[in-house]
Amino acid sequence: MSIFQLTLGQMLLLFTLLLAGVILCKAKILPEGSDTALSRLETYLLIPALYFYTFMNHCTVRNFAENAHLLLYGSVICVVFILLAYPLSLLFVKQDGSTERAYLRNVYKYAATFGNYGFVGNCIVLGIWGEEVFFQYSMFTFPLSVLGSTWGLYVLIPKDAGKTSLLSVLKKGLLTPPVIALVLGALVGLFGIAHYVPSFFVSAMSGAGDCMGPVAMVLSGFVIGRSKLSGLFGNVKVYVLSLLRLIALPAALSLILLLIKADSTVLRLALIAFATPIGMNTIVYPSAYGGDSKTGASMVLVSSILSLITIPIMCLIFL
Repeated sequence: MSIFQLTLGQMLLLFTLLLAGVILCKAKILPEGSDTALSRLETYLLIPALYFYTFMNHCTVRNFAENAHLLLYGSVICVVFILLAYPLSLLFVKQDGSTERAYLRNVYKYAATFGNYGFVGNCIVLGIWGEEVFFQYSMFTFPLSVLGSTWGLYVLIPKDAGKTSLLSVLKKGLLTPPVIALVLGALVGLFGIAHYVPSFFVSAMSGAGDCMGPVAMVLSGFVIGRSKLSGLFGNVKVYVLSLLRLIALPAALSLILLLIKADSTVLRLALIAFATPIGMNTIVYPSAYGGDSKTGASMVLVSSILSLITIPIMCLIFL
């Protein structure tokens, strides 16, 4: 029962911080626009610091060679989930030719593909298994980050919102601060020059990285808090999608990995990455471009609450 207790404790910790973000928003303790400030803090400092520090310390030539297969597993699984998302989205939003429903279907595509492998997944892995496993998790989820920042943005940005060609989104997605920091940290580690990095800078990266999880969950709560909570629990389709996302798909994935005799590390990383609740991009991008953000907020809130118990149970069963 130890894995159940550890994951349940971590999920309760994360949910407490998410609830704090909701309260800070509803009570207007933080000013309007705080979610934008916190999001930029995460994107431009905290997540890059965490990735740079982790890869600088753990991405040696030996470690990279031993874990390179995680990149392949992450890529193949994510592509399979993307392909599955197209027929699955049609179950929730039928085609009728309208632009609004086509865009809503894209939101369901994204939600069926990507969980909150970044904020929630990072926190779970760091909180339970520590930096060494987090390095492995980062390698596994690197393809998810690339595809989420390219294909994910492509489907979430309305086609009439300006430059939405796949090439322009691909260029933008590959030049995000977290990706750049990860690559730089990997180069420092691979070339064995980490000892040349000043100790004060290493301490600064370590300290900033430690703040990533708490700030991320407060940010999630603040974004949810901008919506009317009473209206987020009535969409039956969101419950169906959440159970599909939290239980059915990761369970099927775990069974397939067991059948092909994938090693326990791959099983653990895949389960955490793909059993996490739906991520905030389903709120952020529709809201930024005038789309339906209420559905995304409902997805994030409902799946986050359900994940309090589904993630510990899934870990208990498969790990």
